[in-house]
Amino acid sequence: MSRWRLKRECGGVEIVRMNDKNLEAALEDAHVPALVCSLVHITGDASLLKPEWRPTYQLMDRTNIGLSEETVGDIRATAKKILGDYLNAPYPLAPLPPPTVRQMMDFVTGVDIPEQYTAFVADELAISGSTKDPHWETPKLKKAAAGMKVIVVGAGMSGLLTGIRLRQAGIPFEIIEKNADVGGTWLENQYPGCRVDNANHMYSYSFEPNHFWPQHFSPQPVLLKYFQGIADRYDLRRSIRFETTLEEAAFDERTGKWNIRLRKKDGGEERVEATALVTAVGQLNRPRFPDIKGRESFAGPNFHSAQWRHDVDLTGKRVAVIGTGASAFQFTPEIAPKAAHVTVFQRTPPWAFPTAHYHDDVPEGMKWLMEHAPFYDKWYRFYLFWGSTEGFLPAVRVDPTWNGPEHSVGPANDMFRTMIAGAIKAQILDTSSPLADKVIPNYPLGGKRALLDNGSWLKALQRDNVELTDSAITEITPKGVMTADGKLHEADVLIYGTGFYASRFLMPMKIKGRGGKDLHETWDGDPRAYYGMTTPGFPNLFMIYGPNTNIVVNGSIIFFSECSVRYIVESLKMMVEKGVDMMEVRQDVHDEFNVRVDAENLKMAWGTPNVNSWYKNEKGRVTQNWPFSLIEYWQATIAPNPDDFILSKAKVEA
Repeated sequence: MSRWRLKRECGGVEIVRMNDKNLEAALEDAHVPALVCSLVHITGDASLLKPEWRPTYQLMDRTNIGLSEETVGDIRATAKKILGDYLNAPYPLAPLPPPTVRQMMDFVTGVDIPEQYTAFVADELAISGSTKDPHWETPKLKKAAAGMKVIVVGAGMSGLLTGIRLRQAGIPFEIIEKNADVGGTWLENQYPGCRVDNANHMYSYSFEPNHFWPQHFSPQPVLLKYFQGIADRYDLRRSIRFETTLEEAAFDERTGKWNIRLRKKDGGEERVEATALVTAVGQLNRPRFPDIKGRESFAGPNFHSAQWRHDVDLTGKRVAVIGTGASAFQFTPEIAPKAAHVTVFQRTPPWAFPTAHYHDDVPEGMKWLMEHAPFYDKWYRFYLFWGSTEGFLPAVRVDPTWNGPEHSVGPANDMFRTMIAGAIKAQILDTSSPLADKVIPNYPLGGKRALLDNGSWLKALQRDNVELTDSAITEITPKGVMTADGKLHEADVLIYGTGFYASRFLMPMKIKGRGGKDLHETWDGDPRAYYGMTTPGFPNLFMIYGPNTNIVVNGSIIFFSECSVRYIVESLKMMVEKGVDMMEVRQDVHDEFNVRVDAENLKMAWGTPNVNSWYKNEKGRVTQNWPFSLIEYWQATIAPNPDDFILSKAKVEA
């Protein structure tokens, strides 16, 4: 058997000859349960979902599928015959009946999946088309679409996605982007070691998979190239105003339009009018510097990790790193080998999930299967989805009957805590070292953002030239950092890994709704929205990654964005079908939803009173997180319910 394949790899082209020997090699790299599901698609034979072939994953090592080498060998031999024959003479694949898809869900994940997920999986697999694709096919819809104008703020992951869907619907749009290129967070964050902490085969658009990710968790340059490639493939750049900011948007009730003031690169202003305003600016895009006495007095170079100074050579320098969050966790191991000394200042340690393959390459055979084995990529994506998202959610839910240790919220949470704490301790070579007491968190697992760990963090902290201190910082001086124990830690360079102003949604944009009501004054530091997208008093304003749409342990934000954009496009469609110019969420609907969100967040590890994090605003309310399952967001955002909104016509005809 031989076959040519095209290796795209973000624009690169390479032709590789496949033969029987190479097919065998590719099957050696397969995720076997996803492979079996691919064979079912090819044959239509559900009997291939043999009980003895069903995986039993290990809690701390999900790469272990719990099958013997002999069993895996049988599966590969079967796959070689079925897949080889199919590739030699491909034929149209018949749709699988829902009961078979249902069996495959249980099979690939190794657990019995709730029935409610059947429709979701069918949609994600696009077996009969996806509900996320816009369908504006009637003459009425096409005419209405052409008469609209949507302004999208941000050309990162969500903004590009919005542009794609609007163009598919035939709706004119412009994307306003403050930077000189697309990419959002993957353009701005260029610190050493920056990479995604969500598996790439899930952290990518469902309709634009990259079957040739070089690593399971790709570094920043690869991710940026992916999104730049998306912008080029969908010809989005012609609709983007780069190096432009939205200064103010004011809603005109007479016309039912947004009047928007833009500031261009040269400082000049321009005004545009829009049917709808969509913000796609993210939550983590405004670097936060700590309020520390003397911060401006430091004599040497100092910068935030999101504004990395590549002109500052750290070789042989004494470096002070403030913070131990996601960014510092990634860049500290990268800079430690070249620096003379690194002092890491920690307020609270992060939970670090053991992830041995965090920096590993994706095997070539798996890339080939992603590209050629029917639906293999989709089932592998669902395996990742369940194992690293929905399947873990119950472990961070508060058990009201729990009377165990205060640093856990239930038996499952305590079990995972014990296992992960043990994995962290096992990395400390000197058992007499006080390091273990510093790096094991004293808050529940899931209380703050958990990180992925392949051992590089603890290895860096145990270097002779690295010191971790948890003594509180009292002052920054021209020479370094002073801590509460009276010690001055001298430094040549100071790097802040102190996160972002996450709760300051849509700042610094000025947005005024009905009657000139200011959005930020309305929120008063406590932002809320209906499904994170709409808020009373602000018709035709839609937010992506808005309040309470962050996910802690259950999913990829791209999944959320795809759901949100579908909802937004369907909202515009609803306006056309109902013959209205304005839609505004009802106050009672909005308030009831937020009561449910708040109540549910209090039942999660991140909502417990003894945990402080960027998930909460200054008032102590969780403004960031979605406390329900992903399936609930998917179901709620298939289409808007017209009963949830005030629908009205403009006073002035267009």
